[in-house]
Amino acid sequence: MKDERPIRAAIVIGTRPEAIKMAPVVRALRARPGRFEALLVSTGQHREMLRQVLEAFDLRPDADLDVMKPGQDLFDVTAASLLGMRDVLRSARPHAVLVQGDTTTAMAAALAAFYERIPCGHVEAGLRTGNRLLPFPEEMNRLLADRLAGVHFAPTQGAADALIAEGVDRAGIHVTGNTVVDALLWVRQRLRERPVPLPVPEAELQGRRLVLVTGHRRESFGETFRGICRAILRVVRAHPDVVVVYPVHLNPSVDGPVRELLGREPRVVLAPPVGYLQFVSLLDRAHLVLTDSGGVQEEAPSFAKPVLVMRDVTERPEGVQAGVARLVGTSEEGIFAGTSELLDDAEAYGRMARGANPYGDGRAAERIADILER
Repeated sequence: MKDERPIRAAIVIGTRPEAIKMAPVVRALRARPGRFEALLVSTGQHREMLRQVLEAFDLRPDADLDVMKPGQDLFDVTAASLLGMRDVLRSARPHAVLVQGDTTTAMAAALAAFYERIPCGHVEAGLRTGNRLLPFPEEMNRLLADRLAGVHFAPTQGAADALIAEGVDRAGIHVTGNTVVDALLWVRQRLRERPVPLPVPEAELQGRRLVLVTGHRRESFGETFRGICRAILRVVRAHPDVVVVYPVHLNPSVDGPVRELLGREPRVVLAPPVGYLQFVSLLDRAHLVLTDSGGVQEEAPSFAKPVLVMRDVTERPEGVQAGVARLVGTSEEGIFAGTSELLDDAEAYGRMARGANPYGDGRAAERIADILER
């Protein structure tokens, strides 16, 4: 006889990107109350930014591990997340654990599920740069999560092929698209009904092109990050019609050099970390995007915004192959030259802005729910 009891799934998040990409999965599972019981677990790895995202999707954690403490390093976050997940899993006894992406939260939660012999599904499985130190520690986190998981929700065929090449059982690999597109399209519709103000007055943007910048990668800290800031400053001074909006990460290794080198330039708006609704509004308003983020590489093509990736390698090659993203590296000269080309050459800009999003169609979460139900 078929078991009709709801499947209790623990969906684990800890950072803003995880919350964005798992919110559609939580909503999809909760839309089937007879088949699923979705338990949202937060490690609190990015507490304030996480709260903003959850509010945007009308979600709140069922369990909060509150792992972050002042002065912690990766050892502390990993240990606290692993121990916290032990307690949650032993008390809730879920039938499955779902983790997302490449964070310490994802890796620790997948390991906890393995220790408790609970099946684990990895959303956004199979992304690879081929260098376990780039990005650090994300590349190793996702490698470990994929080894610990039994079901792999690959966002693209390329990600699925990477898993197959590593010997992962094909029966456990499913190409679903990326849930970030689901989240983006849902939020865009919400913003059409209830717009939110931008962190820069609209009057300052009239007749100007907005360049949206996000940058926070650990491997760029130090002189490399200072070079990124100098490149942004050169772009603004070389293009009088450009305004840069940069929501600055709270990490002192980011906030310090950004404010030192860019804080006195009137056409560089250094905003505090913005909520997801505001970020989507900025993305929609932007002319182009400079980023070292993985998620932004996936989001911007849905709005036909060219993406210049301030990294030497990317685990998301589909955007580069589709012509909607370009690697410009982390050097001051490379970033300045790549950005200036798109600002000065309308044909080069048009080629990138006309591309299609290779990362999904907005139905990834429904596919994941279908697979879990089967």
